[in-house]
Amino acid sequence: MERIICLAMGYVFGLFQTGYFYGELHSIDLHQYGSGNVGTTNALRVMGWKAGLIVFLGDFLKTVIPCMLVRFVLFQNHPEMTYLLMLYTALGVILGHNYPFYMGFRGGKGIAATAGLIFSLDWRVTLICLVIFVGTVAITRFVSLGSILVVLALAACAVYFGSHGYFGLGEEYLTEFYVLAAAIALLAIWRHRANIGRLIHGTESKLGEKKKS
Repeated sequence: MERIICLAMGYVFGLFQTGYFYGELHSIDLHQYGSGNVGTTNALRVMGWKAGLIVFLGDFLKTVIPCMLVRFVLFQNHPEMTYLLMLYTALGVILGHNYPFYMGFRGGKGIAATAGLIFSLDWRVTLICLVIFVGTVAITRFVSLGSILVVLALAACAVYFGSHGYFGLGEEYLTEFYVLAAAIALLAIWRHRANIGRLIHGTESKLGEKKKS
């Protein structure tokens, strides 16, 4: 029951589409511009750095807030599965962000929301993922590549830190924790499948460039 509650709560939080609402405030439907995505990267490309930052923070916080509620307020009678429930919550947020029912299930790719999960888990995981993302984007200027490597790093960190007891999970929850982390990573990779194709064919847009046709 706790898992279902966390998934449902996360999905509701995920329905707040920061990019869509910010665009509407400026009479811009992000579905009609750039990649047609309502996430941070397209907001940055279409409306500039201020819009990109605001959209990122909104989508980041909509994962952090429910994860913190789970960690510090709700389900305190289950400390051995707190971090597992945080992953269920974050998965719900990402699903709500990626597939909002009221927008015809056309949302974002979930990377800013996933960043909120990374921040909520552990400062070491945050630091590792931040270095990987910033380093990748600085070197290649491919935001999509940085995003893909970050979710892979998240899954790897979940296994490493989980197996070393950093999350205080009961032994019976570790495999489930790893599977959820892998599912979140695979979902992000699936949402980036078009980007992966463009990376392979050398047609992916770099940060600061307009989207290639």
